[in-house]
Amino acid sequence: MGVINITPDSFFDGGRYSQTDRALQQAEKLLKEGADILDIGAYSSRPNAADISEEEEINRLLPLVELLKKEHPECVISVDTFRSKVAEAAVQHGVHIVNDISGGGLDDNMFETVGRLQVPYILMHMRGTPKSMQGLTQYEDVVADICSYFVDRINKLRSFGVKDIILDPGPGFAKTIEQNFETINRFSEFGIFGLPLLGAISRKSMIYNTLEISSQDALNGTTVLNTILILNGAKILRVHDVKEAKETILLVRKLKERSK
Repeated sequence: MGVINITPDSFFDGGRYSQTDRALQQAEKLLKEGADILDIGAYSSRPNAADISEEEEINRLLPLVELLKKEHPECVISVDTFRSKVAEAAVQHGVHIVNDISGGGLDDNMFETVGRLQVPYILMHMRGTPKSMQGLTQYEDVVADICSYFVDRINKLRSFGVKDIILDPGPGFAKTIEQNFETINRFSEFGIFGLPLLGAISRKSMIYNTLEISSQDALNGTTVLNTILILNGAKILRVHDVKEAKETILLVRKLKERSK
């Protein structure tokens, strides 16, 4: 899953692809490198990011979606949004997957909307909002608490008729650096649900703060942690750097074949 942030303030590539033509060029680069899914976000979820209206989010999003559908009709597109109106508008214009960082917690209509649209839904764990989440990191056991959250949300999604659910434990969202590493180390425990697991740690602060580098220099650290995620059961990697992720997947697959 290749990331395209069409926002001016995302933590890694903010502003780089806010113009539709540049975003399309990046999308084509990621597809050429082997992206199976493009995840388009028009609202920055980094801590203390600026809030924008639903209308602005939709207006940022749809021109790129429409161009991708025209130029690359075979492309699978995911929309990174926690707003049901944005999700519905995106799906109506050809988007295939809804990726909700809030797990339905920031829009009471999200689960009903996804159930009605009958599209796959990425259920991520987060507490609070992007502005408040870093103050909500108190857990008895971070992995067990995330699992309890998933039980509740999966049941609610099923009650609205949502059939295809992908789980993202949400490293970087309402978790300390140590909790992020514990979540990755115990990632295989989320396999208890029998649902596809998504690993999303690309260039995040847990990497560059630990290594005392910038996000621009965090590709090597991303690759190391992506390797661990795959070994622990991740079926999808959400990344800024598709070529390197595809190489990681291929090498890990070869190792697994040798171990059989």
